[in-house]
Amino acid sequence: MAQTRTTARDADGRDARIGSAARVRGRVHGDGNLIVEGHVEGQLAIRGDLTIADGASVTVEIIEAHAVTIAGALEGDVAATGAVRLGASARVRGNLRGAAISMEEGARYSGRLDCEFDLPPELGGASRGETRGRTPARR
Repeated sequence: MAQTRTTARDADGRDARIGSAARVRGRVHGDGNLIVEGHVEGQLAIRGDLTIADGASVTVEIIEAHAVTIAGALEGDVAATGAVRLGASARVRGNLRGAAISMEEGARYSGRLDCEFDLPPELGGASRGETRGRTPARR
């Protein structure tokens, strides 16, 4: 496995793709969106959206991206400024942080969840009816 440095947008400005036959080890970063269909080990920092396709595997300390959609295997943490979505075929071990987090039935997940959300007044104990909460949930 060769060590590679890859950017997330090609010369024509299209989104980048790491194909199913590719194995990348190293630092992957860039401004655009990235679709991973192969295997990545190292660092991922994307200013756009990241998709880990069904059949792909990613092993990182942390992923930094806008929105992250996972249908494949991920071992590592996610720090997203947008939404984090786990598809039914996702297998994730790591902590997830994002503006919103959703999981389809069938997704396998082990770690901590960290996102902001609004609690209904009956759960928040607030007398004015609006409560903002931030809590890590463990699954």
